[in-house]
Amino acid sequence: MASLCLSRGRCVLRQVLTGLPSMVQLQRPYSLDVSASLLRTEGFIDGRWVSAASSFPVFDPATGEEIAKVSDCGTKEAQDAVNAAHKAFNLWKNHTAKERSILLRKWFDLIIQHREDLAKLITAECGKPMKESLGEMTYSASFLEWFSEEARRVYGDIVAAPAKDRKILILKQPVGVASIITPWNFPSAMITRKVGAALAVGCTVVVKPAEDTPLSALALAELSVQAGIPAGVFNVVPCSREKTPAVGELLCTDPLVAKISFTGSTATGKVLLRHAAGTVKRVSMELGGHAPFIVFDSADVDKAVAGAMGSKFRNSGQTCVCSNRFLVQTGIHDAFVEKLAKTMDAELKLGHGSEPSTTQGPLINSRAAEKVEKQVADAVDHGAVVVRGGKRLQGSFMEPTLLSNVTSDMLCMREETFGPLIPVVK
Repeated sequence: MASLCLSRGRCVLRQVLTGLPSMVQLQRPYSLDVSASLLRTEGFIDGRWVSAASSFPVFDPATGEEIAKVSDCGTKEAQDAVNAAHKAFNLWKNHTAKERSILLRKWFDLIIQHREDLAKLITAECGKPMKESLGEMTYSASFLEWFSEEARRVYGDIVAAPAKDRKILILKQPVGVASIITPWNFPSAMITRKVGAALAVGCTVVVKPAEDTPLSALALAELSVQAGIPAGVFNVVPCSREKTPAVGELLCTDPLVAKISFTGSTATGKVLLRHAAGTVKRVSMELGGHAPFIVFDSADVDKAVAGAMGSKFRNSGQTCVCSNRFLVQTGIHDAFVEKLAKTMDAELKLGHGSEPSTTQGPLINSRAAEKVEKQVADAVDHGAVVVRGGKRLQGSFMEPTLLSNVTSDMLCMREETFGPLIPVVK
């Protein structure tokens, strides 16, 4: 059950969390207590909060309860945002580097000031443990700090000319409007990393956050207003999964957009690249991975296990840089697997991200849990042995899982997992 109320200028979402397995300790009332000004649910276009004709729900992945309903922006709102960014670009690019630097620094200061509330939003809509969410907010703010300083150091060059009567001067200029399409696993940091760089050099942006985690993006928009970022420079267009393809296509094809930056799946990246090709836009893609974790016989087992734990179980394995395939040389294989299993038992605890003892929150949604469940089932069907975990729990919780006797033809060795699964190949 959930209820939302206002108390002394703060939004409080109270949830009674019941019905989950006893190993997932959620049997207590839970409150999302954040400043009311940061819990925004409308789109942010041209410095104004804009309602769409419909809305879509945002859920707490740990409980399945609705946190809020957010404006479901479509192509009209996306077009308005692009137009606003294009109009603002002509003014923003003429701000001095020092002026842009000062505004980005103010934005950074506000994020640090509201770090705890912003972290609560991440935990509520993304599910990651509060400790990780606080870390993300520090990480997120650091990008604005860095680029606020780099804004003053965008230097040109003088290049030696091939002829005596020539001079070659290189002048760096902003490209224009940038479409920023971000993932749900780092709903704040992936925005500031891209937007900080764009705004520092004089570009304007339209952000399309992931449909699972729009609240973090909208909270950043509120703080951008408080920092004094001019209208139209930073725009946020949240939308549902159903409207995402059309909105994404517009943000990649509109002739007023000069640059696209996307972090997400390889499949989606291919679609966006096709859209961008028609107008030959500048594109930056950070797509899926399938990173190996390799342990040789000469390795220190304790250090190898510590490395595996850190790489695999951050954000319940939902990072694009986490290890996916564990290749362990025969001589050290058994010792590594045994030590890793014991360490998983000792250090990993499933639960709601707001619980101080939680190290493993839920996966982002049921589809994510189903993917991991499918990979485990496929591996077992082909001869893998479940050393630890292996079970899908209620909702989108998945037990941290360790598999041995894994072979290269199994599904978990051929596609990115994005979950708490360690398949070990001897």
